[in-house]
Amino acid sequence: MNQQNHIHEPEPERPGADRARSRRRWWAVGLASVAGLALTTVGVAATPAADAIGRTLSADDRSDKRDQPHEGDRRDDDGGKRDDAKNKSDEGKNDKGKGDKGKGKKTATPKGTPVPCDADALIAAITLANARDGAVLDLAKDCTYLLTADIDGNGLPAITAPITLNGGKNTTIERAAAVDPFRILTVDTGGNLTLNKLTITGGQTDSDGGGILVNPAGTLTTNHSTITRNITNANGGGIANNGTTTLHHSTVSRNISGTTGGGIFSTGLLTVKKSHVADNTAGAAGGGINSNEGTMLVEHSRITGNQTATSAGGVELFGGTGIVTKTEITNNTASATGGVLANSGQLTLRAVVIANNTAISGLAGGLSVNPATTTVVEDSTIKNNTAAANGGGIFNFDSLVLRNTKVIGNQSGNQGGGILNGPNATLSLFDTQVVKNIAVTDGGGIFNSGGVVNLNTATGTIVIKNRPNNCVDVPGCAG
Repeated sequence: MNQQNHIHEPEPERPGADRARSRRRWWAVGLASVAGLALTTVGVAATPAADAIGRTLSADDRSDKRDQPHEGDRRDDDGGKRDDAKNKSDEGKNDKGKGDKGKGKKTATPKGTPVPCDADALIAAITLANARDGAVLDLAKDCTYLLTADIDGNGLPAITAPITLNGGKNTTIERAAAVDPFRILTVDTGGNLTLNKLTITGGQTDSDGGGILVNPAGTLTTNHSTITRNITNANGGGIANNGTTTLHHSTVSRNISGTTGGGIFSTGLLTVKKSHVADNTAGAAGGGINSNEGTMLVEHSRITGNQTATSAGGVELFGGTGIVTKTEITNNTASATGGVLANSGQLTLRAVVIANNTAISGLAGGLSVNPATTTVVEDSTIKNNTAAANGGGIFNFDSLVLRNTKVIGNQSGNQGGGILNGPNATLSLFDTQVVKNIAVTDGGGIFNSGGVVNLNTATGTIVIKNRPNNCVDVPGCAG
């Protein structure tokens, strides 16, 4: 059920007190009267009513046993197996303390503190959890916590402690559409937030992080959660990560950024596992993900249907390091560079499929390797990508190595249907197939524009069945 905020002003504490005091101070101190919380840390006396959701939030409350499969994860590459056993390994260990009579008996995992389906109750619970150095909070199922007021640019108090928010079936935290813009939440320095089975939606801001902002030294982990339909005029429509962010079995979809990172913008450590980044839009680069001078690790995931007005419809690595494994990057669009843009830094792609991406008016339908970049592609497939200009499959400006990789069925509107190797660039192929690519003008397979191409045919590299020809200025290639 949807539950909107019903905010009641607290009673005056002394004659002449200002009843119109700011909501922000009241949230920090007085929300116990709304939510039934014993905010003893800020001077509010405990009452019997506080037991509703206000029992002591001890360190034991931080354990989380809720990590069940989510419907949206049934399409994972591992056939739907849920192998987060490592994350759960400590939860079921035997506690053989002196007080236990039965050896080997499992200790029950403490439950979280229930939070009623009321946005004010959630605000109060987070406020208390921050004050008491963390908590596990169990949110209501079939509930939308509808946020209506701005707390320092967010709908919820900034996270400054280890806090776990457990959702369930149809549990959503949403900004009300008719209120002033604000993002949903911020993980501040020292904060460590875990989201389980939650949807974060409706955030809107002029600064980074339409849905969630992770500040330096902050940590965000999402499990079986969805970040969707958030908007920023800056970077990171869904998530802006300047600290550490890890996504497990999660979806980042239909978010919008005015500049980079329609789905995710990251300057810190970003890890995406068995997740889906889909249908996001960026005004500049990185429709799905933009990693800017950070570290990006993506595995067993799908980056699909994202778009930008300029470059890198799917993923952009701008400086730093990126490793992408066993991931599909498909059906992304941009003016230039439809799939992946390595825009300086070091990028490694292993067992990756880059397919059906489109550079609408520019070059590099599938993969672009820009100057000051080293890229290695192994055991991968780059197929059916399209560029209006050069490099239907790949445009290489610097250093690119392809190992055991297929470049198949790509098209360019000018030169290099499969690959265009630019001036001063070095392209090395090992046991690689460049087959059935098409260029409108020349170099259906590989067009070398003054750089160096090493086919290494003794390793099994072949360049065949391309149109109108296989190669231009490539030693050892039968034109």
